[in-house]
Amino acid sequence: MSEPDFLTAGDAEQLARCLERHSDYRVLRRLAERSCYAEPDGRPLSRGAVVDTETTGLSLEVDAIIEFAMVVFEYDRETGQVYRLLHILDELEDPGRPIPPASTAVHGITDAMVAGKRIDDARVTQLLDGVDLVIAHNARFDRPFLEQRLPVFATLPWACSLQQVAWAEESMASAKLEYLAYRVGFFFDAHRAQADCLALLELLQKPLPVSGRLGLACMLKQAHAKDFRVYAVRAPYDSKDLLKARSYRWDAVRRCWHRTLAGEFMGDEIAWLKAHVYGGRAASLDFETMDAFCRFSLRTGKTFSREI
Repeated sequence: MSEPDFLTAGDAEQLARCLERHSDYRVLRRLAERSCYAEPDGRPLSRGAVVDTETTGLSLEVDAIIEFAMVVFEYDRETGQVYRLLHILDELEDPGRPIPPASTAVHGITDAMVAGKRIDDARVTQLLDGVDLVIAHNARFDRPFLEQRLPVFATLPWACSLQQVAWAEESMASAKLEYLAYRVGFFFDAHRAQADCLALLELLQKPLPVSGRLGLACMLKQAHAKDFRVYAVRAPYDSKDLLKARSYRWDAVRRCWHRTLAGEFMGDEIAWLKAHVYGGRAASLDFETMDAFCRFSLRTGKTFSREI
């Protein structure tokens, strides 16, 4: 019997379900279009926005945004459940210079596609009205680019699904968006801004494999916490290996070592610094408060000093 020329959606789904029942196979489904995850049920809901950018390159100083996408949605801050998708925006922008071929090879955006195009600043600001959290999968990259091009983003709290979900603890070998999507059972056309936004929202609505919690719920817990960056001012030179082993990083501008920790661990860290770095002697440390309004931005948080 010859094979059929095509399969209907029903036939394909039936075959997929058969394969899923076999331990030697895993099935990936293409990310489906949806306008909601759950209908509002009367409880108070917040409004969030998932954002993504495509750029001419990686340098904030010389490169520019050429595509910006945003998905605005309703969610429950307690459970992480997403309800309706309210708005989807996807716009191209002409950077005023040729797009490097290496960048086009990643996202497929050409000079002809962006010619004469510009992001509608007023429309972006309008859609952000009422949004209480902006989410990106690599906020440390997207936030500086967006704050530079669209200053409204500097006024909003941000979260990062790359850094604020404990993917390793959830048995994920990588935190790349495509890989995470594969692990939870779907695939999508990556490296275009709108597709990446919708894929990220879908990912954050999947129960995580170890904890069983929604990815968005895990991220929200971290997003609204305060961290403190401690600067080991005038630490003795011979303590550098100790500091590096404890995950301190060198700040070339301040010329001192620093580490970021949750507030609950700061007392123990100060005690460790005094005992192991300053040899029990009196010292002055600098601190920087990190919260969702400045985290992942190039802007600094509130700073203060403390004698120990």
